[in-house]
Amino acid sequence: ANIMAIMIEEKTDISIDRRFALGGTQVCFNALKSNEIDMYVDYTGTVYGDTLKYPPIQDMEKVYDTVKKDMKEKYSIDVLQQLGFNNTYALAVRKDTAEKIAKNLTLSASLEFLNREDCYIGLSKKYKLDFRKVIGIDGSSKYLALTNKESDVIDVYTTDALLQKLDLVVLEDDRHFFPPYYAVPLVRDEIIEKYPEIVPIIEELQNVLNDKVISSLNHKVENLGKKPNEAALEFIEEYELLK
Repeated sequence: ANIMAIMIEEKTDISIDRRFALGGTQVCFNALKSNEIDMYVDYTGTVYGDTLKYPPIQDMEKVYDTVKKDMKEKYSIDVLQQLGFNNTYALAVRKDTAEKIAKNLTLSASLEFLNREDCYIGLSKKYKLDFRKVIGIDGSSKYLALTNKESDVIDVYTTDALLQKLDLVVLEDDRHFFPPYYAVPLVRDEIIEKYPEIVPIIEELQNVLNDKVISSLNHKVENLGKKPNEAALEFIEEYELLK
């Protein structure tokens, strides 16, 4: 969001009102529908499964095409091109628990993860998971619980910077439950009609953003203490996106 805001302001006369602390998908999507915000970045699998209530599938193109079509027809929201990185869900454990079975383990997961059909609800059915205890816990606290051995398993995003820092094991989704979660900008269609020049600016990012780049940016913020807008500006300068 910082990257897009900087690029739009630098390349146009449009000023951006940044509201970056709204929360997860439900909050942002409702704000978009009610015209309280004009755009935000979500993930294809989240929109497909959580917002549109389709059962999870693995077909990246079908997920994107369905999301684009339905959001336009049902909500007058334009879904722009995917931005090039797949921030999918996964479960992670310490190396010492990687071989243990679920019934002996405690899962600490975000509240949103626990309450979504395309996350824990569906995952537990697919894999017949039966954890000893399931605890709802948000933010970096779940990583702390894992490293302090107060928990054994946590939900993660595959681009999380702390995965490498803490040397965690990401469990393989060998039954292919999680759908693709490619980042996509969602914009109210009247904004696109009023400011069509923002579309090519945003879609420039498709060619430079990928899983590795996002993970690196997350590392700068989460592990090195940079502010998100500082990391965004460094990225823009490194890739010469304002030329």
